[in-house]
Amino acid sequence: MTPTTILLLITVYFGLLFAISYFVSKNDQSNDSFFTANRNSKWYLVAFGMIGTALSGVTFISVPGQVGNPDIQFKYFQFVLGNAIGFIIIAKLLLPLYYRLRVVSIYSYIEQQLGTVSYKTAASFFLISRTIGSAARLYLVVLVLQRYVFDAFGIPFAATVLGSLLLIFAYTYRGGLKTIILTDTLQTLFLVSSVILTIIFICQSLNLSATEAFETVKNSSYSKIFFFEDWLKSTFFLKQIFGGIFVTLAMVGLDQDLMQKNLSCKNIGEAQKNMFTFTAIFVCINLFFLSVGALLYLYAEKNGVSIPIDLATGKPRTDLLFPEIAFNHLSIVPAIVFLLGLTAATFATTDSALTALTTSFCIDFLNMDKTAAGKNSVATRHGVHIGFSLLMFVVILFIYSYNDDSVVSLIFKIAAYTYGPLLGLYSFGLFVKNRVVTDKLTPVVCVLAVVATYVISANSRLLFGAYEFAEELIIVNGLLTLLGLVAVSKPRKGEAITH
Repeated sequence: MTPTTILLLITVYFGLLFAISYFVSKNDQSNDSFFTANRNSKWYLVAFGMIGTALSGVTFISVPGQVGNPDIQFKYFQFVLGNAIGFIIIAKLLLPLYYRLRVVSIYSYIEQQLGTVSYKTAASFFLISRTIGSAARLYLVVLVLQRYVFDAFGIPFAATVLGSLLLIFAYTYRGGLKTIILTDTLQTLFLVSSVILTIIFICQSLNLSATEAFETVKNSSYSKIFFFEDWLKSTFFLKQIFGGIFVTLAMVGLDQDLMQKNLSCKNIGEAQKNMFTFTAIFVCINLFFLSVGALLYLYAEKNGVSIPIDLATGKPRTDLLFPEIAFNHLSIVPAIVFLLGLTAATFATTDSALTALTTSFCIDFLNMDKTAAGKNSVATRHGVHIGFSLLMFVVILFIYSYNDDSVVSLIFKIAAYTYGPLLGLYSFGLFVKNRVVTDKLTPVVCVLAVVATYVISANSRLLFGAYEFAEELIIVNGLLTLLGLVAVSKPRKGEAITH
């Protein structure tokens, strides 16, 4: 597929998103619509649309790419099973809490339980976490578009990034969450259709029926799911399960982005139906992505396709195998399907993140929900939206200059350090009922916990006898934060705060 054709498809795609944005927001551009979608979203639209937000282009490219590593294969599915358990805990524990308090920003809970400084600290860690994580997700897809489209036109990488962010800003700044509920539903439809159709197209190219494809993948060297052999390794089953649970609690349950969608439902019952439905779809679609990965490597073996070389580092990059096969080795229809799925996955994540970042900053730092002037200050909200778009632009350029790792690995490394303090803060608020934290020391505790976590991780082989940390590192960070908060707290006078 030629770069011109790809560019034309992207133009049509964004035209559709702009049309949706225009019709959704033309009669309502209020802050209430932007922040909460007027608390009137349909749960089934939220559940389906959240798939696109939760998966992103990283899942679309990096997860299939990692399958070829003999030490990884389908091990990611262990992590996904942990995710599913985490989603259920969120539905039963955190959603009822948020609905009872009727929060706009979920970090308002920390203010009520720990104090203002703790509240600002929690919100700050979210802003850092989501900015870096979303930038990493967008970076990967822009890298693909740059390689297969914009290099042909002589457009520099920085211009591609800036153009992508401007497009996202243009269709989200008016309607915010109310627009995103619908655009993400459409984008998830493209994403799910894309992964299913990709499996069909690759099976056809390998002359495999559905049953034969299942057996081929199962009997291949790429399909090992459960790793019980060596508990010291990062792939060990229990590490992945517990890592999946706690990463989900932090990156979903304590993340304004995904919780903002849940809080737009009419009531707690609909929000929980949304979460349970989302969980079932999430598990199935991730299994499909892993299957795509196995089929891609089988196709590459049969047709002599090498893993593409990263032009910046000169090293093989598994993230690029999927687009390489889709654009250069399959027919025009599979290439279009791949492009739509990749674009949908990435922009569904980034548009949602920009809205959540804007919401958190406006509510948590500008207090726009507490004054009449703030509630009606659309211009201020627009300025914040622009600010985070530019910040994400800078972060992407930084990642482009320094990262040569798989992006999915990068994202979970970042999460272990930036979401861990949120786990500790919420754990103190939820479970330590007889003590009061010294509010002004909370930032110090959180920063020291991050530093200590890094030191432990960097020296894990020396300290723990060849032990390798995986996603469970976030538990260490959260526990260190919790212990630090307990250490700087004092007994509560009178009755404990009830939740």
